Amino acid sequence: MLALWFVASSASAQIQVELKLPRLQYIAYEPVVANLTITNRAGREVDLRSTGGQPWFSFEVNGNENQSIAPVSTAVTEPLHIAAGKRVTRKINLTPLFGVHDFGTYRVRAHIYFADLNKFFYSQTKVFEITDARPIWQKTVGVPQQEGTAGNIRTYSLMTNRFPDHTSLYVRVEDKDSGVVYATYSLGQVIAFDQPQTEFDRSNQLHVLYCAAPRTWAYARVGLNGELLSRASFAETKTRPRLVHAEDGLVRVAGGMMDTSMTQTAGENAPKLSARPPNAPKDN
Repeated sequence: MLALWFVASSASAQIQVELKLPRLQYIAYEPVVANLTITNRAGREVDLRSTGGQPWFSFEVNGNENQSIAPVSTAVTEPLHIAAGKRVTRKINLTPLFGVHDFGTYRVRAHIYFADLNKFFYSQTKVFEITDARPIWQKTVGVPQQEGTAGNIRTYSLMTNRFPDHTSLYVRVEDKDSGVVYATYSLGQVIAFDQPQTEFDRSNQLHVLYCAAPRTWAYARVGLNGELLSRASFAETKTRPRLVHAEDGLVRVAGGMMDTSMTQTAGENAPKLSARPPNAPKDN
């Protein structure tokens, strides 16, 4: 019995799986990005690979009343090589993989399949909650002809969500006719009592200017498919930053002084397409 216990203990220590979530609360359709850490304690190099239709890693997600939630999409499971004693961390967005946009509490656990031992290794179960933010602004616009999907519409929404130490401003882009939510994500901290400024340019991209801190204003430009196209920070000087329309139909920020160290263009720290629901169309 002692020998069997030793063998079982050794096997269970071969691979350690750790799952972390950055916070407890998310709003509906926001990316829920899990940090998955795998540590090789086998005393030798390990190759994790899918075999016989069994992916080498996956998640188990349960909703209210412990109801199992089936995956709606499969994560990419390229083989992974881990040297002895090393650990590897991956960030995985659960939102496009499981239908976790309904309000309620969810429990998630990761499991790793080690084909060499024909054995599963499990992480601890983590809990997160899906709620909805407080809507503060919403507009519906058409998709211009040059975008290739003329006739479709997009609804932009701004929402706020209060956390223990700050309030975040969220943007959501959706097509309410088809039920597709293209993106939902936080633009950053906001001073809640100051209403954000909003304007549309000639392409019906949304421009948002909001007070992020005392005498500090944040600017963001959001595309028709939810892309965060650019963002910048402005300091309030003798003039307060404001959105203005130019003669060519573009929108710019007038007043204040731009903080060039905080300026980002398309693709820099912007939400990726993988953060969208699996049925969201790709960019044209």
